[in-house]
Amino acid sequence: MAQLRCPTTLMVLLIGNYAPDQQQSMQRFGTMMLEGLLAAGIPAELIKPEPCLGNFRGAGAAAAKWLGYIDKFLVFPWTLKAKLAAHPAIVHIADHSNAVYVSRVPGCPVVVTCHDLLAVRGGLGEATDCPASFTGRILQRWILRGLQRATAVACDSRATLEDAKRLLGRGTPAPQVSLVTLGLSYRYRMLDQREAMARVQHISGISRGEPFVLHVGSNLRRKNREAVLRIFGRCKPTSGGKLVFAGDPLTAELRALAAEQGIAADVVEVVGPTNETLEALYNCATALIYPSRFEGFGWPIAEAQACGCPVVCSNREPLPEVGGDAVLTREVEDEAGFAADVLRLTKAEERAIWSAKSLQNATRFSAERMVAEYIELYRTLAPAL
Repeated sequence: MAQLRCPTTLMVLLIGNYAPDQQQSMQRFGTMMLEGLLAAGIPAELIKPEPCLGNFRGAGAAAAKWLGYIDKFLVFPWTLKAKLAAHPAIVHIADHSNAVYVSRVPGCPVVVTCHDLLAVRGGLGEATDCPASFTGRILQRWILRGLQRATAVACDSRATLEDAKRLLGRGTPAPQVSLVTLGLSYRYRMLDQREAMARVQHISGISRGEPFVLHVGSNLRRKNREAVLRIFGRCKPTSGGKLVFAGDPLTAELRALAAEQGIAADVVEVVGPTNETLEALYNCATALIYPSRFEGFGWPIAEAQACGCPVVCSNREPLPEVGGDAVLTREVEDEAGFAADVLRLTKAEERAIWSAKSLQNATRFSAERMVAEYIELYRTLAPAL
């Protein structure tokens, strides 16, 4: 159980994510909420389903998934019930995928942070690059019912807010729905170039002084890593340099596509980078390429901008909302346009212009501002807080 204890009465009970699901961004959000509340003087505790059966080493992937469901949906409710005996003023479910716990919290206001409704929409048959199996559709409808029963739902972006208004207004009564823009989970900043290069010099494939463009994310289809490879393939003859993927290791299919594009030797993989390494990559990169098809927010855009790294992204909301006037946007299918923008940023004067814009836009993503907005929301629901 992840928690930081406070000697005063518990006021906010945060519910975080099950570690084996490897939802790192959601785990970071739960932790930053806990640390932010405690720093603001609000007694809080973070609990989450613990891997018991889901840790069984002899289980295959499918069996581990179902054992994880036991941990999350049969075992954890008993932990939650015990914690509710402390009578928190607010229960805050830090990820909408855990909205199934709303019905387990009687007599207490429940706030749910909704990071996106892409999987829910996919479960309802909408095209979001998140197809659902039969059991997946059941789970997503269960999540939707939980969201509809929440006291308040806070959305990361206006795009998610509009989805929430459309899908959650069917409850009786409907939850209060509002916008609380994400803050950065780490204090990304511009570094001295010597320090930045010193942090990445251990990475095989990155040479001092050699330019590279960067993609940060996973292999989910909606992240559109195939397009990143094709865009770099268009740029390579003119720009040279390397393409760095930070996050998940590339799949065999993506590596085959890199070979097909003739850029396999120019692709560098940085698997699971630390915040410090990622910060240095943002500082050293010519640009972040982010042609996502669907997003709930797009944390890498704000992170890159905080480091002065220009961003080229798709024009699908909420990416322009996050990037403001500091991003170069293209239709997601316009790979030639993406390549032209990347090449534009290889010119020092152009990169300097967009870097300055990026730094200015990034000031919007303060973690302290985000936590303060959540505290204000809590107090509308529990004035004694």
